[in-house]
Amino acid sequence: MALQQEIIEALKVKPQIDAKEEIRRSVDFLKAYLQSASLKTLVLGISGGQDSTLTGKLCQLAIDELREESGSDTYQFIGVRLPHGNQADESDCQDAINFIKPSRVLTVNIKESVLASEAALRKAGIELSDFVKGNEKARERMKAQYSIASMTQGLVVGTDHAAEAVTGFYTKYGDGGTDINPIFRLNKRQGKALLAELGCPEHLYKKVPTADLEEDRPGLPDEVALGVTYEMIDDYLEGKQVEPNVAAIIERWYTRTEHKRQLPVTVFDDFWKKK
Repeated sequence: MALQQEIIEALKVKPQIDAKEEIRRSVDFLKAYLQSASLKTLVLGISGGQDSTLTGKLCQLAIDELREESGSDTYQFIGVRLPHGNQADESDCQDAINFIKPSRVLTVNIKESVLASEAALRKAGIELSDFVKGNEKARERMKAQYSIASMTQGLVVGTDHAAEAVTGFYTKYGDGGTDINPIFRLNKRQGKALLAELGCPEHLYKKVPTADLEEDRPGLPDEVALGVTYEMIDDYLEGKQVEPNVAAIIERWYTRTEHKRQLPVTVFDDFWKKK
């Protein structure tokens, strides 16, 4: 099997979707799993970008339906703002929150926690690079979300999707460490289609995607970091023919980051021998 087809099958990407059907699929999935776990809340960090805006809206739709069906207001979607100091695109975050209308909004500023961790490591003789400090921010954000979920009978929701999963473009045990990923299977353009169907303000899903974790390169576009555009990645994931150099970049990312899509490696695993 060609590696492109193997990747498409592993990430469950369809070449075409019906946006309404995929919205319904994600909402039903969130509802069913939350009920099966006998829990009451969905917890998600809201960044103001496409992925958290879409995932947050799906979460709130699921909670709204559970409240109506059960007659109980104990179900909640908790949208969490997790800035590191002052966030440059705070207006987009607020626009996303206004669109999603979470049951509850909490703000946890992670800057002091990250600085404390950085200082403790420095004292131990480990000086963090700017890149690694970015990963520290992502893990601190996830730590806060799990604390909130633990205190509210909740699940931590992730924003991982196919165009992110194929490149492993997330922090291991940071934004990659969640309980449930309702948009897994969708690529970037498909996520945009769902947001358009949901009536989302266009500027929230047409903005330049950025993880914005590095202080030396603030707002670094994902596509610059990856070396390929999301249009190219989406074409690849939909089974379309792309330039050989583009396919090589995507497949190199996929192979290099396979460990992120696996549980901790044991003596029984061999995926890492495929390099």
